[in-house]
Amino acid sequence: MTTVNDAAWDLLRRHGMTTVFGNPGSNELPFLAGMPEDFRYVLGLHEGVVLGMADGFAQATRRPAFVNLHAASGSGNAMGALTNAWYAHTPLVITAGQQVRSTVGQEVMLSNVDATTLPRPLVKHAAEPTCAQDVVRSLSQALHTATLDPAGPVYVSVPYDDWAAEIGADVAYVLERRVVVGGGVAEAEIARMAQLLDAAEAPVLVLGPDVDSARANDDAVALAERLGADVWVAPSASRCPFPTVHPAFRGVLPASVAGITDKLTGHDVVLVIGAPVFRYHQYDPGEYLPAGTRLLHVSCDPGEAARAPMGDAVVTAIGPAVAALATAVTPRPEPERWAATRSDDTRDALTAADEETTDGARLNAADVLATIDALAPEDAVYVNEATSTVGDFWATIRMDRPGSYYFPASGGLGFGMPAAVGVQLAEPERRVIAVIGDGSANYGITALWSAAQYRVPVVFVILNNGTYGALRGFATKLDALNAPGLDVPGIDFVALAEGYGVSGHRATTLADLRSALTEALAADTPTLIEVTTEALARM
Repeated sequence: MTTVNDAAWDLLRRHGMTTVFGNPGSNELPFLAGMPEDFRYVLGLHEGVVLGMADGFAQATRRPAFVNLHAASGSGNAMGALTNAWYAHTPLVITAGQQVRSTVGQEVMLSNVDATTLPRPLVKHAAEPTCAQDVVRSLSQALHTATLDPAGPVYVSVPYDDWAAEIGADVAYVLERRVVVGGGVAEAEIARMAQLLDAAEAPVLVLGPDVDSARANDDAVALAERLGADVWVAPSASRCPFPTVHPAFRGVLPASVAGITDKLTGHDVVLVIGAPVFRYHQYDPGEYLPAGTRLLHVSCDPGEAARAPMGDAVVTAIGPAVAALATAVTPRPEPERWAATRSDDTRDALTAADEETTDGARLNAADVLATIDALAPEDAVYVNEATSTVGDFWATIRMDRPGSYYFPASGGLGFGMPAAVGVQLAEPERRVIAVIGDGSANYGITALWSAAQYRVPVVFVILNNGTYGALRGFATKLDALNAPGLDVPGIDFVALAEGYGVSGHRATTLADLRSALTEALAADTPTLIEVTTEALARM
């Protein structure tokens, strides 16, 4: 007899989804008890950490990840992390155990009442199969939906008595299915955009996270070089779509209307690829574009294209579109301004001062980041959740390879530490360095346990300034410094790390940091380095 459980594992295996991220409850045990030996279970101690690990893993592998949560309570615990996965276009198949089918209407303990409503609007699709025989088909629909553009999380609630039910032979049709998107790039629209770019006197590119997700980074470089166009990264960047060492790179746009307009002044055509237009944050009103400027938008997400307040948009696959544009535009001479900023990308020895700090003095975040940059491998992957030092990070850290940077796409804290574990699981051949603020770290601190248990050699660098730095920055702008809860003093992250089984070090000088980081990068187990830093940094 073939059970629903047997067929479900077979379905996951056929789609390469043999890693399960979860935190089990009683409703999930009947499913997990049948897990085949060729599957790997990664346990997180909190569902937010579970989903964060899966988010990092799926982004790094560019394949859907499988998540198993506990009913409504576990799903609720994961909702904060789900916001980041939603805005990152991360393909996740999220399952949750439901109570026995015949008891759900009674709302017995651990029922997931209105299960399909619970995760919305942060999923592309939510379902609870109408009968046991529809579970495998529902899972098949979920994984195909998760991967189709725009990729994103999906949610399936399964009553736990369904897993033992017998399933018919026609399940073979579901197991053998393939879903492939036909058609090519929107050639006519790409040709039209190329003509507008060729006619522009001063075009500029704004690249978003979907460029990196599509691994279109090299084609983006070719496009910029053929156009002689400077490149900005879209606001609140969650990925790095363009090498920061390239002379065309200008940095990350500010997340405000007036700020973006100021940076784009002097450009007559703005081409935005793989990002919303635009994800503003700080309320700083103004004109959406400089006078006389035209905006063109290439997106894989119909929602992003439809809700933008300006510009002409085309919805198409990002990778082929960037490649087609790079071929279609007419080459121009390299701008003279690039010569002054062109770098040979040699990684010079660190020249920062080594003075010992005294009287409780703290290190400057920019010096800490420069030390990390100097010692890190050239192919290092960075997961950043030190939100008050984002400006210093982009100005200091050199990244020139695809898949080198991850940041919470919705701004919700708790992404960094678990995502770093997930990324390192996905890319064992590269070293992952997680730069985490002390405020952020507390949202995902239990990821240290998972890193220790599975020997995931992430280097966690905690920048401890004793405050919610980004929040304090906004409090200054909003004249709200008398608001409570801005500071988080008195946390010993070294002791916490050691309690979870992770080697911990405290660095109060750059010499301390160099020594600890060198040791951490040579280790094959996770390490946490707590660095005492100044409270104010460049955002």
